[in-house]
Amino acid sequence: MENNQAILNFLGIAKRANKIVSGENTLLSEIRNGKVHFLFIASDTGPSTSKKFLDKSNYYHVSVNTMYTKEVLSNAIGMKRTIIGIKDQGISKKMIELTIRIKGE
Repeated sequence: MENNQAILNFLGIAKRANKIVSGENTLLSEIRNGKVHFLFIASDTGPSTSKKFLDKSNYYHVSVNTMYTKEVLSNAIGMKRTIIGIKDQGISKKMIELTIRIKGE
């Protein structure tokens, strides 16, 4: 449970450090340009949107976390969002580490 909270805390830190990207078109563009290193897709995102971003992230080798709902992600950054991209490589690396740890629990 502490790894879950750590991920959400890092997400809040990334927001305050201005290292997140959101908005469908902006995110797609940033993924294509190699500027997004980690992607959060809410578990309750619509199937077509979810598929679009999962396909993009697979093609461009961007790690994805789909464990949280829209509400949880929105609360972590203080604004309503369904899909959030992380631009910072250091924060992304830590997110990948924590996500792998949670899946292994």
